[in-house]
Amino acid sequence: MNILLLSDVYFPRVNGVSTSIQTLREALLAAGHEVTLVVPRYGDEADEPGIVRVPGRKLAFDPEDRLMHWRKLMKTLHGLPGRYDVVHIHTPFFAHYAGLRYAKRMGLPVMETYHTLFEEYFYLYLPVLPRAWLKRLARTISSRQCNQLDAVVAPSEPMLKALRGYGVHQPVEIIPTGMPQAIFAEASGAGFRGRHGIAPQRPMLLFVGRVAYEKNIGFLLQMMASLRQSQPEACLVIAGEGPAEEALRREAEALGLAESVRFVGYLDRGRELLDCYRAANLFVFASRTETQGLVLLEAMAQGTPVVALAEMGTKDVLKEGEGCRIAPDDPEAFARLVAELLVLPGELAALSVKAVNYAHGWRADRMAARMVEVYDRLALGEPAAFPADAACAGDSA
Repeated sequence: MNILLLSDVYFPRVNGVSTSIQTLREALLAAGHEVTLVVPRYGDEADEPGIVRVPGRKLAFDPEDRLMHWRKLMKTLHGLPGRYDVVHIHTPFFAHYAGLRYAKRMGLPVMETYHTLFEEYFYLYLPVLPRAWLKRLARTISSRQCNQLDAVVAPSEPMLKALRGYGVHQPVEIIPTGMPQAIFAEASGAGFRGRHGIAPQRPMLLFVGRVAYEKNIGFLLQMMASLRQSQPEACLVIAGEGPAEEALRREAEALGLAESVRFVGYLDRGRELLDCYRAANLFVFASRTETQGLVLLEAMAQGTPVVALAEMGTKDVLKEGEGCRIAPDDPEAFARLVAELLVLPGELAALSVKAVNYAHGWRADRMAARMVEVYDRLALGEPAAFPADAACAGDSA
């Protein structure tokens, strides 16, 4: 098939949507499909085959992102060579409206993956407006946009339920983002610890992700303050960058965690990130707004057990005892569970083995094959998805 992907965000902008698009694109190419990806240009990125960059401008409230120039975006789309079988949108901003317009003009089916629960994000970036009003606005926009499409993909069952609650009546298919084979590559945890001055026997907890307020990293700092009572040598490594970093550094200082929390910044998704996952005794996660939680599976792919809250999309990823333990939504209780595991090396080792086996069930090639089934149905004019409310994310694992 010949597939056109559009997004308002992609690398070098690091987040879960960029990772999801990259993983899908590479799996589709590996399966022999043709893929064109249209995304913003952030600076002087080198041209890559099949990736078309559109100039844009910075956003005042989030300078890490870019808003593509509308006229240049439309000119780019209409200048693309060849004939596509399907248009697949990944973000609800200019890419959404441009993709709709292009698909209509070319007579192509159009679908979108709804990656983000925007009702939980708007107020973080527009705090001067009433939170309840922003939630209603996000739901209204999401419903209107999804109902303009031929089909919608949700990465998890809770996201599907949220969309139905908004009033989305179009077909919805649950297809999680898969794990690329590279994430299972052998890594050196000892190497990471050596480079960052973390002793081999020191208990190391890890969070990987955008350092943003919605990730609930403050919860993990409070958890660490409790954990120090029984595990004074434990440290928390926070790998990532984002707008909440300075506030979190101040909070860590205020909690007396200056020597117990390490901010290591963004890590290259190749060797350095894999080494980081491998170095940790446990991966800890407290976000309540994830649509899937890819980092949980990435950690498990490296044999690092997970302790996390099970909220939103992480409910579909986490299965108690299968490489993870589900923690109570309370920093002290979370800390007690972590402390129990740290003194039980046998249980940690068993969870590690189960984690790798479980992560293999989420391989990218399997998820891409399911996406192609949706593309095929749309291209043939058949029903775009199986009955949405009967879909089961567990079938993908």
